[in-house]
Amino acid sequence: MEEFAVHDPTQLLSAASEFAYYPGLQTDTSAKDFLDRFPLPVIINALQSKMDVLGLESTLVACLERIFRTKYGTSLIPQYMSFVHVGLQAESQLVKCLACKTVSYLLENVNRGAGFGAQLVIDYDVYPLLLDCLISGDENVAAASMDAIKNLASSPKGMDIIFPANNDEVTHLRNLAARSSSVGRVRVLSLIVKLFSISSSVASAVYNINLLSLLEAEISNQSDMLMTLSVLELIYELANIPYATQFLSRTPLLQILAMLIGLFNVLVEPILRSRAIMISGRILSKDDIFMSIDESTIKTVLLAIDGRLRSLESQDADECESALEALGQIGSSIQGAALLLSSSSSIAKHVVDAAFDRQGRGKKMAALHALGNIVGENRPEDHRLLNNDVEENLRHLIYETAAKSPKITPSGLFLSTLQQDSEIRWAAYRLITGLVTRPWCLIEICSKQEIISMVTDAHIESAKKGMEARYKCCQAIHKALLASNKLNSDPALTVIASKLQEAVRRGPYLAREWAEAQPAVVTAERL
Repeated sequence: MEEFAVHDPTQLLSAASEFAYYPGLQTDTSAKDFLDRFPLPVIINALQSKMDVLGLESTLVACLERIFRTKYGTSLIPQYMSFVHVGLQAESQLVKCLACKTVSYLLENVNRGAGFGAQLVIDYDVYPLLLDCLISGDENVAAASMDAIKNLASSPKGMDIIFPANNDEVTHLRNLAARSSSVGRVRVLSLIVKLFSISSSVASAVYNINLLSLLEAEISNQSDMLMTLSVLELIYELANIPYATQFLSRTPLLQILAMLIGLFNVLVEPILRSRAIMISGRILSKDDIFMSIDESTIKTVLLAIDGRLRSLESQDADECESALEALGQIGSSIQGAALLLSSSSSIAKHVVDAAFDRQGRGKKMAALHALGNIVGENRPEDHRLLNNDVEENLRHLIYETAAKSPKITPSGLFLSTLQQDSEIRWAAYRLITGLVTRPWCLIEICSKQEIISMVTDAHIESAKKGMEARYKCCQAIHKALLASNKLNSDPALTVIASKLQEAVRRGPYLAREWAEAQPAVVTAERL
Protein backbone atom coordinates (compact mmCIF):
# COMPACT_ATOMS: atom_id res chain seq x y z
CA MET A 1 0.00 0.00 0.00
CA GLU A 2 3.10 2.23 -0.12
CA GLU A 3 1.92 3.67 -3.43
CA PHE A 4 -1.24 4.90 -1.70
CA ALA A 5 0.52 6.43 1.31
CA VAL A 6 -0.56 9.94 2.28
CA HIS A 7 2.42 12.26 2.11
CA ASP A 8 0.56 15.44 3.06
CA PRO A 9 -2.38 14.67 5.38
CA THR A 10 -3.17 18.37 5.84
CA GLN A 11 -3.82 18.72 2.11
CA LEU A 12 -6.12 15.67 2.20
CA LEU A 13 -7.86 17.00 5.30
CA SER A 14 -8.49 20.39 3.68
CA ALA A 15 -9.85 18.91 0.44
CA ALA A 16 -11.96 16.29 2.26
CA SER A 17 -13.39 18.92 4.58
CA GLU A 18 -14.37 21.13 1.65
CA PHE A 19 -16.07 18.19 -0.08
CA ALA A 20 -17.75 16.79 3.04
CA TYR A 21 -19.20 20.05 4.28
CA TYR A 22 -20.01 21.69 0.97
CA PRO A 23 -23.52 23.11 1.53
CA GLY A 24 -24.87 22.17 -1.91
CA LEU A 25 -25.56 18.84 -3.57
CA GLN A 26 -22.51 16.75 -4.48
CA THR A 27 -22.94 15.30 -7.97
CA ASP A 28 -21.39 12.34 -9.74
CA THR A 29 -19.05 14.75 -11.50
CA SER A 30 -17.85 16.40 -8.30
CA ALA A 31 -17.34 12.98 -6.67
CA LYS A 32 -15.32 11.76 -9.66
CA ASP A 33 -13.21 14.94 -9.70
CA PHE A 34 -12.42 14.51 -6.01
CA LEU A 35 -11.48 10.84 -6.41
CA ASP A 36 -9.28 11.70 -9.41
CA ARG A 37 -7.26 13.86 -7.01
CA PHE A 38 -7.47 11.52 -4.02
CA PRO A 39 -8.27 7.91 -5.08
CA LEU A 40 -10.30 5.76 -2.71
CA PRO A 41 -7.28 3.61 -1.72
CA VAL A 42 -5.50 6.80 -0.55
CA ILE A 43 -8.47 7.79 1.63
CA ILE A 44 -8.88 4.25 2.97
CA ASN A 45 -5.16 4.00 3.73
CA ALA A 46 -5.33 7.31 5.60
CA LEU A 47 -8.19 5.97 7.71
CA GLN A 48 -6.38 2.71 8.47
CA SER A 49 -3.02 4.33 9.26
CA LYS A 50 -4.53 6.24 12.21
CA MET A 51 -2.47 9.37 11.61
CA ASP A 52 -2.45 11.75 14.55
CA VAL A 53 -4.08 14.64 12.73
CA LEU A 54 -6.89 16.40 14.56
CA GLY A 55 -10.26 15.87 12.87
CA LEU A 56 -8.86 13.74 10.04
CA GLU A 57 -10.88 10.58 10.80
CA SER A 58 -14.25 12.31 11.25
CA THR A 59 -13.68 14.44 8.13
CA LEU A 60 -12.68 11.48 5.95
CA VAL A 61 -15.69 9.49 7.19
CA ALA A 62 -18.04 12.40 6.36
CA CYS A 63 -16.34 12.78 2.97
CA LEU A 64 -16.73 9.08 2.10
CA GLU A 65 -20.39 9.16 3.16
CA ARG A 66 -21.09 11.90 0.64
CA ILE A 67 -19.10 10.12 -2.06
CA PHE A 68 -20.97 6.83 -1.57
CA ARG A 69 -24.32 8.62 -1.67
CA THR A 70 -23.70 9.57 -5.30
CA LYS A 71 -24.40 7.05 -8.06
CA TYR A 72 -20.76 7.20 -9.12
CA GLY A 73 -19.57 6.51 -5.58
CA THR A 74 -22.06 3.69 -5.10
CA SER A 75 -20.86 2.03 -8.30
CA LEU A 76 -17.38 1.73 -6.75
CA ILE A 77 -18.52 -0.06 -3.58
CA PRO A 78 -18.44 -3.61 -5.05
CA GLN A 79 -14.72 -3.13 -5.78
CA TYR A 80 -14.03 -2.18 -2.16
CA MET A 81 -16.07 -4.76 -0.24
CA SER A 82 -12.88 -5.90 1.49
CA PHE A 83 -12.65 -2.40 2.97
CA VAL A 84 -16.26 -2.67 4.11
CA HIS A 85 -15.46 -6.03 5.75
CA VAL A 86 -12.52 -4.51 7.62
CA GLY A 87 -14.45 -1.36 8.47
CA LEU A 88 -17.23 -3.36 10.16
CA GLN A 89 -14.58 -4.73 12.55
CA ALA A 90 -12.79 -1.43 13.15
CA GLU A 91 -12.18 -0.16 16.68
CA SER A 92 -13.48 3.26 15.64
CA GLN A 93 -17.24 3.64 15.99
CA LEU A 94 -17.17 6.28 13.24
CA VAL A 95 -15.59 3.86 10.78
CA LYS A 96 -17.97 1.08 11.81
CA CYS A 97 -20.93 3.37 11.25
CA LEU A 98 -19.59 4.35 7.82
CA ALA A 99 -19.16 0.69 6.88
CA CYS A 100 -22.76 -0.10 7.88
CA LYS A 101 -24.05 2.86 5.87
CA THR A 102 -21.94 1.78 2.91
CA VAL A 103 -23.72 -1.60 2.93
CA SER A 104 -27.04 0.28 2.85
CA TYR A 105 -25.91 2.41 -0.11
CA LEU A 106 -24.84 -0.77 -1.90
CA LEU A 107 -28.17 -2.52 -1.33
CA GLU A 108 -30.24 0.56 -2.16
CA ASN A 109 -28.54 1.82 -5.29
CA VAL A 110 -26.45 -0.78 -7.13
CA ASN A 111 -28.57 -1.91 -10.07
CA ARG A 112 -26.98 -5.08 -11.40
CA GLY A 113 -29.90 -7.45 -11.15
CA ALA A 114 -31.93 -8.72 -8.26
CA GLY A 115 -29.84 -10.13 -5.44
CA PHE A 116 -26.48 -8.70 -6.61
CA GLY A 117 -25.94 -6.72 -3.41
CA ALA A 118 -27.14 -9.59 -1.23
CA GLN A 119 -24.71 -11.94 -2.99
CA LEU A 120 -21.83 -9.58 -2.16
CA VAL A 121 -22.98 -9.61 1.47
CA ILE A 122 -22.72 -13.41 1.36
CA ASP A 123 -19.38 -13.48 -0.52
CA TYR A 124 -17.68 -11.14 1.95
CA ASP A 125 -19.36 -12.61 5.05
CA VAL A 126 -20.81 -9.21 5.93
CA TYR A 127 -24.06 -10.23 7.65
CA PRO A 128 -22.51 -11.67 10.86
CA LEU A 129 -20.48 -8.47 11.17
CA LEU A 130 -23.62 -6.35 10.80
CA LEU A 131 -25.20 -8.35 13.62
CA ASP A 132 -22.12 -7.79 15.78
CA CYS A 133 -22.38 -4.04 15.08
CA LEU A 134 -26.04 -4.19 16.06
CA ILE A 135 -25.25 -5.83 19.41
CA SER A 136 -21.98 -4.19 20.43
CA GLY A 137 -21.80 -0.89 18.54
CA ASP A 138 -22.80 2.49 19.92
CA GLU A 139 -26.28 3.86 19.20
CA ASN A 140 -25.31 5.32 15.81
CA VAL A 141 -23.60 2.10 14.71
CA ALA A 142 -26.55 -0.01 15.87
CA ALA A 143 -29.01 2.21 14.00
CA ALA A 144 -26.91 2.11 10.80
CA SER A 145 -26.58 -1.66 11.07
CA MET A 146 -30.34 -2.02 11.53
CA ASP A 147 -30.95 0.06 8.40
CA ALA A 148 -28.53 -2.09 6.41
CA ILE A 149 -30.27 -5.31 7.53
CA LYS A 150 -33.66 -3.80 6.63
CA ASN A 151 -32.33 -3.05 3.15
CA LEU A 152 -30.99 -6.60 2.91
CA ALA A 153 -34.51 -7.93 3.57
CA SER A 154 -35.78 -6.24 0.40
CA SER A 155 -34.59 -9.12 -1.81
CA PRO A 156 -35.44 -12.84 -1.65
CA LYS A 157 -31.76 -13.72 -1.31
CA GLY A 158 -31.47 -11.25 1.54
CA MET A 159 -34.50 -12.84 3.23
CA ASP A 160 -32.75 -16.21 3.07
CA ILE A 161 -29.77 -14.70 4.89
CA ILE A 162 -31.82 -13.08 7.65
CA PHE A 163 -34.28 -15.96 8.10
CA PRO A 164 -32.16 -19.12 7.71
CA ALA A 165 -33.95 -22.44 7.31
CA ASN A 166 -31.72 -24.00 9.98
CA ASN A 167 -32.83 -22.87 13.45
CA ASP A 168 -29.39 -23.72 14.85
CA GLU A 169 -27.62 -21.08 12.74
CA VAL A 170 -25.53 -18.73 14.87
CA THR A 171 -27.00 -15.78 12.99
CA HIS A 172 -30.60 -16.83 13.67
CA LEU A 173 -32.17 -13.85 15.45
CA ARG A 174 -33.62 -16.08 18.18
CA ASN A 175 -30.15 -17.43 18.99
CA LEU A 176 -28.62 -13.97 18.79
CA ALA A 177 -31.16 -12.63 21.32
CA ALA A 178 -30.52 -15.56 23.65
CA ARG A 179 -26.80 -14.86 23.95
CA SER A 180 -27.03 -11.06 24.15
CA SER A 181 -27.12 -8.68 27.08
CA SER A 182 -30.36 -6.86 27.91
CA VAL A 183 -29.31 -3.94 25.69
CA GLY A 184 -28.43 -6.33 22.88
CA ARG A 185 -31.75 -8.15 23.26
CA VAL A 186 -33.69 -4.90 22.99
CA ARG A 187 -31.78 -4.10 19.79
CA VAL A 188 -32.54 -7.53 18.32
CA LEU A 189 -36.22 -7.11 19.23
CA SER A 190 -36.21 -3.64 17.70
CA LEU A 191 -34.76 -5.14 14.50
CA ILE A 192 -37.53 -7.75 14.47
CA VAL A 193 -40.17 -5.00 14.68
CA LYS A 194 -38.47 -3.02 11.91
CA LEU A 195 -38.31 -6.08 9.69
CA PHE A 196 -41.98 -6.79 10.44
CA SER A 197 -42.85 -3.26 9.27
CA ILE A 198 -41.28 -3.68 5.80
CA SER A 199 -44.12 -5.62 4.20
CA SER A 200 -46.74 -8.25 4.86
CA SER A 201 -44.52 -10.94 3.30
CA VAL A 202 -41.59 -10.11 5.60
CA ALA A 203 -44.00 -9.94 8.55
CA SER A 204 -45.16 -13.43 7.59
CA ALA A 205 -41.57 -14.67 7.70
CA VAL A 206 -41.11 -13.11 11.15
CA TYR A 207 -44.30 -14.77 12.35
CA ASN A 208 -43.57 -18.16 10.78
CA ILE A 209 -40.27 -18.61 12.62
CA ASN A 210 -41.96 -17.53 15.86
CA LEU A 211 -39.88 -14.40 16.47
CA LEU A 212 -42.88 -12.54 17.92
CA SER A 213 -42.76 -14.94 20.86
CA LEU A 214 -39.51 -13.23 21.94
CA LEU A 215 -41.48 -10.04 22.57
CA GLU A 216 -44.19 -11.94 24.42
CA ALA A 217 -41.62 -13.70 26.63
CA GLU A 218 -40.00 -10.43 27.66
CA ILE A 219 -43.22 -8.77 28.81
CA SER A 220 -44.29 -11.97 30.59
CA ASN A 221 -40.99 -12.07 32.49
CA GLN A 222 -41.05 -8.57 34.08
CA SER A 223 -37.84 -9.21 36.03
CA ASP A 224 -36.31 -6.03 34.58
CA MET A 225 -38.76 -3.13 34.52
CA LEU A 226 -36.72 -1.04 32.06
CA MET A 227 -36.40 -4.02 29.73
CA THR A 228 -40.14 -4.71 29.94
CA LEU A 229 -40.97 -1.06 29.29
CA SER A 230 -38.65 -0.96 26.27
CA VAL A 231 -40.31 -4.06 24.82
CA LEU A 232 -43.79 -2.64 25.47
CA GLU A 233 -42.77 0.43 23.45
CA LEU A 234 -41.72 -1.87 20.60
CA ILE A 235 -45.05 -3.72 20.76
CA TYR A 236 -46.83 -0.36 20.70
CA GLU A 237 -44.95 0.44 17.49
CA LEU A 238 -45.74 -3.03 16.13
CA ALA A 239 -49.47 -2.63 16.83
CA ASN A 240 -49.57 0.47 14.63
CA ILE A 241 -48.50 -1.42 11.49
CA PRO A 242 -51.58 -1.74 9.24
CA TYR A 243 -51.35 -5.47 8.61
CA ALA A 244 -50.19 -6.37 12.15
CA THR A 245 -53.64 -7.46 13.30
CA GLN A 246 -53.72 -10.57 11.12
CA PHE A 247 -50.58 -11.83 12.86
CA LEU A 248 -51.08 -10.51 16.40
CA SER A 249 -54.53 -12.08 16.55
CA ARG A 250 -52.88 -15.52 16.30
CA THR A 251 -50.63 -14.91 19.31
CA PRO A 252 -51.39 -14.85 23.06
CA LEU A 253 -50.34 -11.19 23.20
CA LEU A 254 -53.77 -9.82 24.19
CA GLN A 255 -54.10 -12.37 26.99
CA ILE A 256 -50.66 -11.40 28.30
CA LEU A 257 -51.60 -7.71 28.18
CA ALA A 258 -54.86 -8.44 30.02
CA MET A 259 -52.85 -10.12 32.80
CA LEU A 260 -50.54 -7.10 33.01
CA ILE A 261 -53.52 -4.77 33.29
CA GLY A 262 -55.49 -6.99 35.69
CA LEU A 263 -56.87 -5.43 38.87
CA PHE A 264 -55.25 -7.95 41.20
CA ASN A 265 -51.81 -7.92 39.59
CA VAL A 266 -50.25 -5.72 42.29
CA LEU A 267 -46.69 -6.56 41.24
CA VAL A 268 -46.97 -4.62 37.98
CA GLU A 269 -45.62 -1.07 38.02
CA PRO A 270 -48.24 1.57 37.05
CA ILE A 271 -46.15 2.76 34.09
CA LEU A 272 -46.08 -0.79 32.66
CA ARG A 273 -49.81 -1.15 33.19
CA SER A 274 -50.45 2.17 31.43
CA ARG A 275 -48.43 1.11 28.38
CA ALA A 276 -50.19 -2.28 28.32
CA ILE A 277 -53.53 -0.47 28.37
CA MET A 278 -52.51 1.81 25.49
CA ILE A 279 -51.24 -1.12 23.40
CA SER A 280 -54.49 -3.01 23.97
CA GLY A 281 -56.45 0.04 22.85
CA ARG A 282 -54.36 0.38 19.72
CA ILE A 283 -54.78 -3.29 18.77
CA LEU A 284 -58.52 -3.34 19.47
CA SER A 285 -59.09 -0.08 17.56
CA LYS A 286 -58.82 -1.95 14.25
CA ASP A 287 -62.05 -3.25 12.72
CA ASP A 288 -60.50 -6.47 11.44
CA ILE A 289 -59.45 -7.59 14.94
CA PHE A 290 -63.11 -8.36 15.72
CA MET A 291 -63.21 -10.76 12.79
CA SER A 292 -60.00 -12.59 13.66
CA ILE A 293 -60.11 -13.01 17.44
CA ASP A 294 -62.73 -14.50 19.72
CA GLU A 295 -65.05 -12.15 21.59
CA SER A 296 -64.20 -13.64 24.98
CA THR A 297 -60.57 -12.51 24.65
CA ILE A 298 -61.67 -9.01 23.70
CA LYS A 299 -64.07 -8.87 26.63
CA THR A 300 -61.31 -10.05 28.98
CA VAL A 301 -59.14 -7.12 27.91
CA LEU A 302 -62.02 -4.65 28.15
CA LEU A 303 -62.94 -5.83 31.65
CA ALA A 304 -59.30 -5.52 32.73
CA ILE A 305 -59.15 -1.92 31.45
CA ASP A 306 -62.51 -1.08 33.02
CA GLY A 307 -61.41 -2.63 36.30
CA ARG A 308 -58.38 -0.35 36.41
CA LEU A 309 -60.56 2.63 35.58
CA ARG A 310 -62.94 1.92 38.44
CA SER A 311 -60.43 0.85 41.07
CA LEU A 312 -59.21 3.19 43.75
CA GLU A 313 -55.66 2.78 42.40
CA SER A 314 -56.81 4.18 39.07
CA GLN A 315 -56.97 7.58 40.70
CA ASP A 316 -53.40 7.73 39.41
CA ALA A 317 -53.95 10.35 36.71
CA ASP A 318 -51.69 8.85 34.04
CA GLU A 319 -53.14 5.37 34.37
CA CYS A 320 -56.72 6.63 34.42
CA GLU A 321 -56.22 8.80 31.35
CA SER A 322 -54.46 5.92 29.56
CA ALA A 323 -57.48 3.70 30.24
CA LEU A 324 -59.88 6.32 28.90
CA GLU A 325 -57.74 6.97 25.83
CA ALA A 326 -57.57 3.23 25.13
CA LEU A 327 -61.34 2.89 25.43
CA GLY A 328 -61.68 5.82 23.03
CA GLN A 329 -59.41 4.05 20.53
CA ILE A 330 -61.45 0.88 20.83
CA GLY A 331 -64.70 2.82 20.45
CA SER A 332 -63.54 4.53 17.28
CA SER A 333 -64.55 1.46 15.26
CA ILE A 334 -68.20 0.45 14.82
CA GLN A 335 -67.68 -2.96 16.39
CA GLY A 336 -65.73 -1.51 19.29
CA ALA A 337 -68.32 1.19 19.96
CA ALA A 338 -71.16 -1.34 19.85
CA LEU A 339 -69.33 -3.60 22.30
CA LEU A 340 -68.63 -0.75 24.73
CA LEU A 341 -72.22 0.50 24.56
CA SER A 342 -73.93 -2.88 24.73
CA SER A 343 -76.43 -3.31 27.55
CA SER A 344 -74.33 -6.12 29.04
CA SER A 345 -71.35 -3.80 29.46
CA SER A 346 -70.95 -1.11 32.10
CA ILE A 347 -67.80 0.30 30.53
CA ALA A 348 -69.48 3.13 28.59
CA LYS A 349 -71.23 4.26 31.78
CA HIS A 350 -67.88 4.90 33.43
CA VAL A 351 -66.69 6.86 30.40
CA VAL A 352 -69.86 9.01 30.42
CA ASP A 353 -69.59 9.59 34.18
CA ALA A 354 -65.95 10.67 33.82
CA ALA A 355 -66.77 12.95 30.86
CA PHE A 356 -69.19 15.02 32.91
CA ASP A 357 -67.46 14.72 36.27
CA ARG A 358 -66.69 18.08 37.86
CA GLN A 359 -63.36 16.88 39.29
CA GLY A 360 -60.13 15.90 37.56
CA ARG A 361 -59.53 18.04 34.50
CA GLY A 362 -57.20 15.56 32.73
CA LYS A 363 -59.55 12.66 33.39
CA LYS A 364 -62.54 14.70 32.18
CA MET A 365 -60.82 15.74 28.96
CA ALA A 366 -59.65 12.17 28.21
CA ALA A 367 -63.19 10.90 28.82
CA LEU A 368 -64.77 13.55 26.57
CA HIS A 369 -62.41 12.64 23.73
CA ALA A 370 -63.06 8.93 24.33
CA LEU A 371 -66.81 9.47 24.27
CA GLY A 372 -66.42 11.58 21.11
CA ASN A 373 -64.73 8.61 19.43
CA ILE A 374 -67.36 6.16 20.68
CA VAL A 375 -70.25 8.23 19.29
CA GLY A 376 -68.50 8.44 15.94
CA GLU A 377 -66.91 11.89 15.61
CA ASN A 378 -63.95 10.37 13.77
CA ARG A 379 -66.03 7.92 11.73
CA PRO A 380 -67.65 8.74 8.37
CA GLU A 381 -71.09 10.29 8.83
CA ASP A 382 -72.88 7.23 7.48
CA HIS A 383 -71.09 5.06 10.08
CA ARG A 384 -71.84 7.11 13.18
CA LEU A 385 -75.15 5.52 14.12
CA LEU A 386 -75.13 2.03 15.62
CA ASN A 387 -77.89 -0.55 15.97
CA ASN A 388 -81.14 0.43 17.72
CA ASP A 389 -80.44 -1.34 21.03
CA VAL A 390 -77.00 0.22 21.35
CA GLU A 391 -78.31 3.67 20.40
CA GLU A 392 -81.04 3.41 23.02
CA ASN A 393 -78.48 2.45 25.63
CA LEU A 394 -76.35 5.47 24.70
CA ARG A 395 -79.35 7.82 24.98
CA HIS A 396 -80.28 6.31 28.35
CA LEU A 397 -76.71 6.74 29.68
CA ILE A 398 -76.57 10.43 28.72
CA TYR A 399 -79.99 11.25 30.17
CA GLU A 400 -79.33 9.23 33.33
CA THR A 401 -76.02 11.03 33.91
CA ALA A 402 -77.65 14.41 33.32
CA ALA A 403 -80.54 13.63 35.69
CA LYS A 404 -78.09 12.86 38.51
CA SER A 405 -76.18 16.08 37.93
CA PRO A 406 -77.07 19.66 38.95
CA LYS A 407 -77.60 20.43 35.22
CA ILE A 408 -80.55 17.95 35.01
CA THR A 409 -80.64 17.80 31.18
CA PRO A 410 -78.08 16.79 28.53
CA SER A 411 -78.26 20.30 27.09
CA GLY A 412 -77.22 21.62 30.50
CA LEU A 413 -74.26 19.24 30.56
CA PHE A 414 -73.18 20.26 27.04
CA LEU A 415 -73.42 23.97 27.84
CA SER A 416 -71.51 23.57 31.10
CA THR A 417 -68.73 21.75 29.28
CA LEU A 418 -68.55 24.39 26.52
CA GLN A 419 -68.19 27.10 29.18
CA GLN A 420 -64.90 25.64 30.43
CA ASP A 421 -61.34 26.23 29.18
CA SER A 422 -60.32 25.91 25.53
CA GLU A 423 -58.97 22.33 25.77
CA ILE A 424 -62.18 21.09 27.37
CA ARG A 425 -64.22 23.02 24.77
CA TRP A 426 -62.26 21.34 22.00
CA ALA A 427 -63.23 17.92 23.38
CA ALA A 428 -66.84 19.10 23.82
CA TYR A 429 -67.05 20.24 20.19
CA ARG A 430 -65.91 16.77 19.12
CA LEU A 431 -68.51 15.08 21.32
CA ILE A 432 -71.37 17.24 20.03
CA THR A 433 -70.22 16.73 16.42
CA GLY A 434 -70.57 12.98 16.85
CA LEU A 435 -73.74 13.02 18.94
CA VAL A 436 -75.84 15.55 17.04
CA THR A 437 -76.60 13.03 14.30
CA ARG A 438 -79.04 11.56 16.83
CA PRO A 439 -82.44 13.34 16.78
CA TRP A 440 -82.68 13.44 20.59
CA CYS A 441 -79.31 15.20 20.81
CA LEU A 442 -80.27 17.68 18.08
CA ILE A 443 -83.34 18.65 20.13
CA GLU A 444 -81.17 19.11 23.23
CA ILE A 445 -78.65 21.26 21.39
CA CYS A 446 -81.29 23.50 19.81
CA SER A 447 -83.08 23.89 23.14
CA LYS A 448 -80.24 26.01 24.52
CA GLN A 449 -79.69 29.27 22.68
CA GLU A 450 -76.42 29.67 24.59
CA ILE A 451 -75.01 26.54 22.92
CA ILE A 452 -75.86 27.85 19.45
CA SER A 453 -74.35 31.23 20.33
CA MET A 454 -71.10 29.62 21.43
CA VAL A 455 -70.63 27.29 18.45
CA THR A 456 -71.38 30.13 16.01
CA ASP A 457 -69.10 32.62 17.78
CA ALA A 458 -66.04 33.05 15.56
CA HIS A 459 -64.25 35.02 18.29
CA ILE A 460 -64.36 32.36 21.00
CA GLU A 461 -61.38 30.28 19.82
CA SER A 462 -57.82 31.45 19.17
CA ALA A 463 -56.03 28.11 18.58
CA LYS A 464 -56.25 26.47 15.15
CA LYS A 465 -57.53 23.12 16.45
CA GLY A 466 -60.20 24.89 18.50
CA MET A 467 -61.33 26.95 15.50
CA GLU A 468 -61.56 23.88 13.31
CA ALA A 469 -63.37 21.79 15.92
CA ARG A 470 -65.89 24.59 16.56
CA TYR A 471 -66.51 24.97 12.83
CA LYS A 472 -66.91 21.21 12.32
CA CYS A 473 -69.38 21.16 15.21
CA CYS A 474 -71.31 24.05 13.68
CA GLN A 475 -71.44 22.22 10.33
CA ALA A 476 -72.68 19.01 11.99
CA ILE A 477 -75.51 20.78 13.83
CA HIS A 478 -76.54 22.67 10.69
CA LYS A 479 -76.53 19.51 8.57
CA ALA A 480 -78.52 17.56 11.17
CA LEU A 481 -81.05 20.38 11.39
CA LEU A 482 -81.52 20.52 7.62
CA ALA A 483 -81.94 16.75 7.50
CA SER A 484 -84.66 16.83 10.17
CA ASN A 485 -88.32 17.53 9.38
CA LYS A 486 -88.71 20.16 12.08
CA LEU A 487 -87.77 23.38 10.28
CA ASN A 488 -91.19 23.94 8.71
CA SER A 489 -93.03 23.38 11.98
CA ASP A 490 -90.90 25.52 14.31
CA PRO A 491 -89.99 29.15 13.42
CA ALA A 492 -87.40 29.22 16.22
CA LEU A 493 -85.47 26.42 14.50
CA THR A 494 -85.53 28.38 11.24
CA VAL A 495 -83.77 31.26 13.00
CA ILE A 496 -81.20 28.83 14.45
CA ALA A 497 -80.64 27.27 11.03
CA SER A 498 -80.05 30.71 9.52
CA LYS A 499 -77.52 31.57 12.22
CA LEU A 500 -75.70 28.28 11.70
CA GLN A 501 -75.70 28.73 7.93
CA GLU A 502 -74.08 32.14 8.29
CA ALA A 503 -71.43 30.73 10.63
CA VAL A 504 -70.71 27.90 8.19
CA ARG A 505 -70.43 30.39 5.33
CA ARG A 506 -67.83 32.42 7.23
CA GLY A 507 -65.55 29.38 7.58
CA PRO A 508 -63.46 28.28 10.56
CA TYR A 509 -60.95 31.14 10.72
CA LEU A 510 -62.76 34.34 9.66
CA ALA A 511 -63.48 36.16 12.89
CA ARG A 512 -65.19 39.16 11.28
CA GLU A 513 -67.04 39.52 8.03
CA TRP A 514 -65.71 43.04 7.52
CA ALA A 515 -62.34 44.25 8.73
CA GLU A 516 -61.94 47.98 9.00
CA ALA A 517 -58.74 49.41 7.56
CA GLN A 518 -56.42 50.77 10.25
CA PRO A 519 -54.03 53.68 9.55
CA ALA A 520 -50.41 52.65 9.41
CA VAL A 521 -49.24 56.14 10.44
CA VAL A 522 -50.97 58.52 12.83
CA THR A 523 -50.34 62.21 13.22
CA ALA A 524 -48.46 63.31 16.28
CA GLU A 525 -50.42 64.89 19.08
CA ARG A 526 -49.68 68.57 19.58
CA LEU A 527 -49.70 70.42 22.83
